[in-house]
Amino acid sequence: MNIPANDDLAHDLSTQVVTALPMPVLIVAGEEEILFANPAAEQFFAMGAQALRRHRMGELVPAGSPLLQSIRQACERQASVGERDLDLSIPRHGARIADVTVTPLPGAANAVLITLHDRGVAHRLDRQLLHRGAVRSLNGMSQVLAHEIKNPLAGIRGAAQLLEENLDDADRELTRLICVESDRISGLIDRMENLGASHALPLAPVNIHEVLDRVCKVAKAGFARHIAIANIYDPSLPPVAGDRDQLIQVFLNLVRNASDAAPAEGGEVAIATAFRPGMRVGATASGARLSLPLEVTVRDNGSGIPSDLLPHIFDPFVTTKLRGAGLGLPLVAKIVADHGGVIECESAPRRTLFRVLLPMAQDEGG
Repeated sequence: MNIPANDDLAHDLSTQVVTALPMPVLIVAGEEEILFANPAAEQFFAMGAQALRRHRMGELVPAGSPLLQSIRQACERQASVGERDLDLSIPRHGARIADVTVTPLPGAANAVLITLHDRGVAHRLDRQLLHRGAVRSLNGMSQVLAHEIKNPLAGIRGAAQLLEENLDDADRELTRLICVESDRISGLIDRMENLGASHALPLAPVNIHEVLDRVCKVAKAGFARHIAIANIYDPSLPPVAGDRDQLIQVFLNLVRNASDAAPAEGGEVAIATAFRPGMRVGATASGARLSLPLEVTVRDNGSGIPSDLLPHIFDPFVTTKLRGAGLGLPLVAKIVADHGGVIECESAPRRTLFRVLLPMAQDEGG
C-alpha cells in the first residue's frame, strides 16, 4: 500500500476543496491568462473549464471592468484587493453581479486567485420580496375598486343599453362604445381582484413538459403562428409540485409576451428546462425551506426591455406594450410565489430571458 507524502496529500486535498467550493474560483496569471477554473466558475460564466482557459479575463467581463484593474493592483501590491457588487455582465452571458476578491498567490509571479461571490441569487430573492409586497398591496385596493367602480359601471352600461333602444344606427355606435369600454374596465378590475386574491393552491405532481407542450400547442394555433418555437427539454426532469392550470397560465403568459416581443421576421422563442440543484429558499409561513431545482426558461430574440423598466416589470401597471394593462407579469409573479418559486428576468438586445425556478414534487425540505 502506497502512502502519499504529506505534501502530495495536502495538495490533493487543496485541489478537492477548491473544486468543491460553491463559489466561482479562478487562477489568472500574466496577461489575464486563465490557468484554472472550478465547476462553480464554469457555471457562472456558462462555459467549460477548457473553453475558459482559451480566453483572457478581458474577454469574459465588460470592457474596462474594475476587475481587470484589481488584478493589476493585487500583483503590484502583493496584497488582496476586493470589490463589492461588481457588474460583470456581457450580452452573451446575461446579468452577472458579484463580490470579488483578488489575492496574489505566494511564490507565483503575477498569478492571482480570484473568488466570486454571486450576488445574483441575493438580488433575485430581494426582488421576489418586493414583487410579493406589491401584489399584496393590491389586495385592499382591489376590494375598494370592486365596490366603488364596478357597481356604478354596471349602471352606466345598463343606461346605455336603454338609450340604444330609441336611437338611430349612427347614435347606437356611441352607446355600443360605452358598453364596450365599460366591459373593458370591468374586466380590468376582475384581473386586479384575481391578483390580490390570497388562497392556498392544491399542489400535486405535475409533468412540466406536458404543461409546456400544451402551452406551445395553444401558442402555435393562435398568437405565435409567425414565430419559430424551439423546445430544449431535459427529459429526466422530475415532476413539479404545482397546480397544472395555474402553471399553464404562467407559461402561456410568458410565451405570449415573448412572441409579442420577437421580430415579425426571424422571430424566435426558446423554451428550455433544466435541473439546477442547490437553490433553497424559506418560502412557507412555517419557516420551512424549499428546494427549487427545477428551472424553466423562456427566451426571445426581440429588442429587449428598456433598462429603466427592467427592475419594475413585475410591478402592477408597468408595461412596454402600447395597449397593455401591466397586470400580466404581476399575476405571473404571484402564481410563481404561490408555488414557493422564484421568477427573474435578464434582458439585452436580441436576448430577453425569463427564468422560473420551482420546487419538485415530494420535496422534504428541512
